[in-house]
Amino acid sequence: MAVRTTELRLSTQGDGDTVDITAEFQQAVAEAGIEDGQATAFVRGSTAAITTMEYEPGGVHDLAVMLDRLIPAEGDYEHNRLNHDTNSHAHQRASVVGPSQTVPVVRGRLQLGTWQQVVLLDFDDRPRERTVVIQVVD
Repeated sequence: MAVRTTELRLSTQGDGDTVDITAEFQQAVAEAGIEDGQATAFVRGSTAAITTMEYEPGGVHDLAVMLDRLIPAEGDYEHNRLNHDTNSHAHQRASVVGPSQTVPVVRGRLQLGTWQQVVLLDFDDRPRERTVVIQVVD
């Protein structure tokens, strides 16, 4: 079993910025040169997440609205109180969504559905530089 690791670096706007990373994820798989296995995308940091979705304006909007209802930016958060901070909602949203996705690879291609993309969600309350670690295993 071989493991190949690469990093994707990108700038985000924060505040729920949703970035489609599917093409870069597939490119990492292609560069790894495997036929069959698994690929994982993991974002470093406690205020960002990775998930799959239909990446289109309506879906992006609906996800943001749902997360705002579930975990509002304005709230009575102990993290903010203890740390004189303003981004507890970002930590909570990232925890709920999760930091990674693993996708099967068959014949060198990520096995995503027709309308399924892999996206990075940045929930922090300011722009950030993000690193996604991609590992491909055969």
